[in-house]
Amino acid sequence: MTFDEKISEYKSFLKNNLSEKRYIHSLGVADAAKSLAAHYGLDENKAYMTGLLHDICKELPASEQKELADKSEMSVCPEEKISFKLWHGIAGAVYMKNTLSIDDREMLRAVRFHTVASPDMSEFEQVIYLADLISAEREYKDVELMRQYAYESLDKGMFEALRFSIKDSVKKGYLIPRVTFEAYNRFAKTQLK
Repeated sequence: MTFDEKISEYKSFLKNNLSEKRYIHSLGVADAAKSLAAHYGLDENKAYMTGLLHDICKELPASEQKELADKSEMSVCPEEKISFKLWHGIAGAVYMKNTLSIDDREMLRAVRFHTVASPDMSEFEQVIYLADLISAEREYKDVELMRQYAYESLDKGMFEALRFSIKDSVKKGYLIPRVTFEAYNRFAKTQLK
C-alpha cells in the first residue's frame, strides 16, 4: 500500500471514529507536524502520518483505553496509571503497533509521549509534541507566540511548551507525571545562558 493510500485509509477510519472536532484537530496536527518536520529537515510523510494518528484512541471509552495502555511495552509512570486524560497516548501507541502494524519506534514513542513528553525525546518526537500544541485550530492565549517558539528552535519550543503545559495542569489540579518534570528540566537546561 502506498503512503497516499494509507493516509486515505487512516483519514476514513478517523472520520468514522472520532468527533468532528477531534478529526479536524487530527488533520491540523498532521499539517503542523509536516511543516515542522520540513523546517527541521525531518521526514515529512512520517510526521504527517504520526500527527494524523496521534489521538486515534482519544475518544475510546476509558475502559478500552486502560486495557490498551496496560499492554504497553513502554514504561508508564505511576501518575499516568491513575490519570485517565493521559491514557490515550499510551493506548494509541499500542493500537498503532498491534492493530495498524506500525513498527516505527519513533512514531510509536511520539504518540505515546505526545501529552506528557519525556526527557529522552528525539527531534521527531519533539516535532509531534509541538505540532499538537500549535495546530491551526488551536486558539488559546499566546498560541501565536508558541508557534513562533516552535519554529525558533526545538529546544526553545519544548521549554516554552512544557512551561505552559505544567502551569495549565497545576491550574486545573491535574497530576503531573515525573517524565514531564524530567523533560522540563532537560529543556530548561538548554535555556540557561
